Amino acid sequence: MGLTLSSYYQWLNPFNSNLSVVKEEENGKRGEMLTYYRRRKRGSKIGEVLKFYTRRTKRGCAREKEKEEKEEEEVVRSSCNKRGREEGDGDSVNEERVVKKERTIAPCCSPKASFLSPHSSSNCYDMDLWTEVAKHMDGRELLMLSFTNRWFNRLISEDYIWKYACLRDMGIPAPCPVFFPWKEIYASSFDGSHSFCFRQQDKHMDWMRIGSFYLDSPFVLLTETLSLPRRLPRPGSDVKRSIELTGTCSLNNVRTGIWIADLQLVRCPVCNLETCEGTMQVLDTRHVELFLEEEYLDETWQYEEIGSNRIPVPAAAAIGGIFDLMNLSSPSTAKILNPKSWIGPPTDWQPKAKIGSHAVAVNTNLQPNDGIFVRYQTMKDNNGKVVSIRISQQLI
Repeated sequence: MGLTLSSYYQWLNPFNSNLSVVKEEENGKRGEMLTYYRRRKRGSKIGEVLKFYTRRTKRGCAREKEKEEKEEEEVVRSSCNKRGREEGDGDSVNEERVVKKERTIAPCCSPKASFLSPHSSSNCYDMDLWTEVAKHMDGRELLMLSFTNRWFNRLISEDYIWKYACLRDMGIPAPCPVFFPWKEIYASSFDGSHSFCFRQQDKHMDWMRIGSFYLDSPFVLLTETLSLPRRLPRPGSDVKRSIELTGTCSLNNVRTGIWIADLQLVRCPVCNLETCEGTMQVLDTRHVELFLEEEYLDETWQYEEIGSNRIPVPAAAAIGGIFDLMNLSSPSTAKILNPKSWIGPPTDWQPKAKIGSHAVAVNTNLQPNDGIFVRYQTMKDNNGKVVSIRISQQLI
């Protein structure tokens, strides 16, 4: 722009008089001049300006950072105060602690069993995972898994796993209070045992597991027909007379909870008829905890006959039913009371059974006969609660 190199240096630093003696003619010593320029650059105006703006920029960034942190703390304080005012804790607003920016949220953890200990990073011993897997196993598979090692043995021994398996395999939707461990209840329900295994084994011929149902109330209706009378017997009425007149009776002292129903085929004579030499079918129901009671195992509790009915005319079928009176109008019970939907044609002599959520019934079409004899038996515990019911039919 018309300036020589010496005048340019003079403009950069006018207070340095030594630069005025530098002349353009000494171009041969340009290397020394460049070295001298680099040494003097730090003290030049441009260097001072760059340092000034660098310091100013750093201070500005620090101030902006402090300002942002203060604004975030104010937001946290205002949210805490607002929450305190909404919950009615106005006096404790000033005591709310300030949440710092660098504080992290603690993760949620599932509750662990007391015997569990930390394992490696692999999740092969995750309790929640194996609990979910156990929901798809039956009793035999759960036992096999418990034999794997001590960890699985303790996990499978947890009562809630056997509770789920028991309710699932029984088809009971809701749990109920029990007095024995669910593992023992599962074993006594699915180990293939029935009431004739403990008593009268010489009379027993064959049996079939029908299923499980639930009694919500202690009021139960026993019947030998699926065509219920218009006027049902009242609980507490004369049982024997009710059976003779209507073929039904009501009980008002039955133990509530889960009941298991079996269909038994037994040799005669088990009844009081001396002329019978055939067989009879028995609708055998029991409370789910009966086989765990000591009084039942030592035969302290015995079956008692509460009534009987002799039908001297030919019978088309042998029928027995047990219904929860409080759920007599439920849809599942209505299906049982519709025999055409499940008993089969008259020429089908195979025993049939139907079970619902609160009832169970059996039906066996009979060949030509002279009549049928029906017996009603119950077993009571020490508190007078009925824990087992039998309805048996035999040909005359």
